Amino acid sequence: MDRAARSELPVALRLSLGIDGVTRRIGRLVGLALAVMVLVGAYNAIARSVQRGLDFRLTTNALLETQWYLFGLLFLLGAGYTLRRDEHVRVDVLHGGLPARGRHWTDLAGALVLLLPFCAFGLWTGIDFAWESISRGEWSGDPGGLPRWPLKLCVPLCFLLLGLQGVSEAIKRYYLLRGYGAEDVGLREPGPSQDAGEGA
Repeated sequence: MDRAARSELPVALRLSLGIDGVTRRIGRLVGLALAVMVLVGAYNAIARSVQRGLDFRLTTNALLETQWYLFGLLFLLGAGYTLRRDEHVRVDVLHGGLPARGRHWTDLAGALVLLLPFCAFGLWTGIDFAWESISRGEWSGDPGGLPRWPLKLCVPLCFLLLGLQGVSEAIKRYYLLRGYGAEDVGLREPGPSQDAGEGA
């Protein structure tokens, strides 16, 4: 969608598209983190095998924890991106059999009644969880380990990002119910190709 067409959209839809842009960028960073995690994990596995015959270690607790931290970040920071691409786990007992309008109503109600309150609760409790870790300067209990507080700080960030994407998805469903097309609200069919060819 070009800038002129975007400027004609209601403010809420422009907000939704802006949130989608942030989520898309974070999704790309999560993809890079996945590549780094695979490389670190492969190195750790090879190093553990090779070091058995040596008198020194080729891997460290910091490298092992880096792999675990990256794995955690994939789930924490990738949740909003997964929601945006409609690739999250869905119990499709009713949703799949409904007409498009019924699916939009279900998605809107689910976002407003379940997702956003859940994110608000997670953000609220996650801030206390992270703050306690930050205030103690929490580190790993393993020798040579990494600080734990940066990872715990990502918990409330995860709920914030997921909640923002939930707001974006609710806005899209609202405008779909008002008669806007999928392209107008920033959706492409089918879901997995939503990012193909989109500008950043």
